Amino acid sequence: MSSDSCIFCKIVNGEIPSKKVFENEMALAFRDINPCAPQHILLIPKIHLQDLNALKDATLAGELLSLVPKIASQEGFSSYRTVINTGAESGQTVFHLHLHIIAGRNLSWPPG
Repeated sequence: MSSDSCIFCKIVNGEIPSKKVFENEMALAFRDINPCAPQHILLIPKIHLQDLNALKDATLAGELLSLVPKIASQEGFSSYRTVINTGAESGQTVFHLHLHIIAGRNLSWPPG
């Protein structure tokens, strides 16, 4: 999928509205429109990367991972799960790298 047709790229560009919870020059975090828990935030890089396999920039990788606990703290999550799906068989439905930050209820393992 090209960045022209990517829904997350359109959110980054302001073409599609979102409920932003965090933004800086490298990343954007917003509430998932189809949450799997009471609190479900998506964290995405502002550049289009299809999935985790496409992430070659250690600086960007570090930025994304370091933002997870900052966003969780900002949102008042005392406990949370972070998920990165890579590929359709793993459950990835939007092919733009994104990290799920999920909280607000007891989360069982393995996920259903």
